[in-house]
Amino acid sequence: MKLITAIINPDRLDHVREALIQADITRITVSRVTGHGRQEDIDIYRGQRIAPNLIPKIRIDIAVNEEFVDMTVDTIIESASHDPVAIGDGKIFITPLEECIRIRTRERGGRAI
Repeated sequence: MKLITAIINPDRLDHVREALIQADITRITVSRVTGHGRQEDIDIYRGQRIAPNLIPKIRIDIAVNEEFVDMTVDTIIESASHDPVAIGDGKIFITPLEECIRIRTRERGGRAI
């Protein structure tokens, strides 16, 4: 099991969500977050460099079984990137998921996802 975390631009959320649904990936968690990476919004004010502002982003978390990792990542990449591809399109993190438990049925592991 893996936890796929994608940080994307807010204007791409509908595209990503629709693409995931088309790929039969329907169980996702979406959060509004702020941050910055290379897409720094650096301002110069009266000759002073001002600390970069935090930029609004969307965080998508998806728990998947091993066989769905590549399909999920490819779907996010295709639907989250702008044309032309630009700095700030986002990042995807894949981390091992030690355990998953469905509260209602108490199922564990891949069956709970």
